[in-house]
Amino acid sequence: MSRDIQVTFDAHDPRALSTFWRDVLGYVHPGPPGVDLPPDADPLAAWDEFLAGIGVPPEQRNSRSAIEDPRGRGPRVFFQQVPEDKVAKNRVHLDVRAAPGLEGQDRMAALEAECDRLVELGATRLSRHEPAPPMEAGFIVMTDPEGNEFCLD
Repeated sequence: MSRDIQVTFDAHDPRALSTFWRDVLGYVHPGPPGVDLPPDADPLAAWDEFLAGIGVPPEQRNSRSAIEDPRGRGPRVFFQQVPEDKVAKNRVHLDVRAAPGLEGQDRMAALEAECDRLVELGATRLSRHEPAPPMEAGFIVMTDPEGNEFCLD
């Protein structure tokens, strides 16, 4: 029997980190429960209004955030506010599949283009690993704005 999963990030700023990952993955912020949003509505603004309406103090409104795959295929990603800093390398990380079906220099060119886009969003590039067939297709290691490692693969 398979199970659905949710990926959870600890974060200092859940809203900002969820927005970064939304843009990386092509996900969306869901609207608040019981609120029908028009297609052009800003779900984060709807959350602000919803949380104010149920009495959540302003200083607690950025304690969590979530993003979802609009196609319903990928896992939900949840961001929870924590006070402590990240202090070591991740034991689990995301591989963002940015060059499916490509090989060699075409693959690396696609990864480089995606790397440039993600740096513009706030990511940091750490290293590039060249293709080494037959075991390694090549990848780029990056961190998100809060220092969590991930790979462009």
